[in-house]
Amino acid sequence: MPTTSDFERMLRAASLRVTRPRIAVLHAVHASPHADTDSILGAVRTDLGEVSHQAVYDVLRALTNAGLLRRIQPAGYVARYESRVGDNHHHVICRSCGVIADADCAVGHAPCLSASDSHGFVIDEAEVIYWGTCPDCTTTTTASS
Repeated sequence: MPTTSDFERMLRAASLRVTRPRIAVLHAVHASPHADTDSILGAVRTDLGEVSHQAVYDVLRALTNAGLLRRIQPAGYVARYESRVGDNHHHVICRSCGVIADADCAVGHAPCLSASDSHGFVIDEAEVIYWGTCPDCTTTTTASS
C-alpha cells in the first residue's frame, strides 16, 4: 500500500496540486479496488470528516483524467474505480453477488485482442468483461441445492 508521501509524489508527477481530499481518495481506492463512489465517499469522510459528494466526484474525475485512477462501469452497475492503471487488464464479475476481480490480458501485449476489422482505427486498448459466478456463490448455490 503506498504511503501519503507516495501519493504526494504521484499527484505532483501528474501536475496536480496535493490536497487532503485527493490523498484521501487515492488511499480509499488503493485500499478497496473496484470501489464505488459511495464507498469511496464513506472512506474519505472517515479520514477527513465532512466532505461533499461533489468534492469526491471532482477528485475522482481529476485523478481519472490524470491517469492515476481508472474508472470502469460494467453494464448494469454503478461506476467503480481502481488504482491499477496502464496495463490494459480486464475484469471478471460475478452475476450473483457483483464482486469484481482483475483478469490479466488473455494473450500477448496490449491491446490483448485483435479486432476483426479496425475500421482504420489505431487500436491501443481492449476492454473485456468476463461474466460468471464467483467461487463463494458457486459454493452457496451448490450447498443449498
